[in-house]
Amino acid sequence: MLRQLNRSGGLAGVGFATLIVLCNVILVPAGLPTTGADTAAVIDFFGSNGAAVGAATALTPLAWALATLFGAAAVAALWRTEPGWALVGFAGILLQNGAFAGVVAIRLALSATDDHTATPGLWALHDALFTLNGTFLALALTGLSVAGRRAELIRPWHAWLGLVAAALLFTSATLAPLVIDHSGPLGLLGLAGWLLWVVWIAYFGVVLTRAAPAR
Repeated sequence: MLRQLNRSGGLAGVGFATLIVLCNVILVPAGLPTTGADTAAVIDFFGSNGAAVGAATALTPLAWALATLFGAAAVAALWRTEPGWALVGFAGILLQNGAFAGVVAIRLALSATDDHTATPGLWALHDALFTLNGTFLALALTGLSVAGRRAELIRPWHAWLGLVAAALLFTSATLAPLVIDHSGPLGLLGLAGWLLWVVWIAYFGVVLTRAAPAR
């Protein structure tokens, strides 16, 4: 049973990474506004790209389910040696699921209405949730990287990759007011951390599929 959980959770991690990349492949080429975009750009995008927003939204429930399965499998694999750090990582995964559900819900709401009165406030809330979500990603990366390395489940470079990504995402979240108000290099902190997070979780998934069950 534990071996099957490792395999299922590992595949879920790879699947989660694939789905979140696919969501961005759908939305970014369509012109998804960046953090801090002006209201006119937001209204234009969501008014003319409802199909793209709907397609990306349809993928997210499965992505969150896969992330949860991955986290549970990682905790099970690490429980014997590092339960504390593993739970920190799992908590981060669950919290990021909740925060990003808010982000996706706001995007769907913006695309589903022709009344733009609330658009400035909704987009400001979107940007705040999107940027502050880096806190929860950082918890997931830190907890599972430390636990994985101490349990000798992952390699040193993999753990360091996770910690660097966590540092970038946490810094971006800490500087959220500046990131939102000033478009520029600060926004690259979160982007770089997010790209590293995708690589980290995909490879962690591969590791889990090959891991022997803890006893």
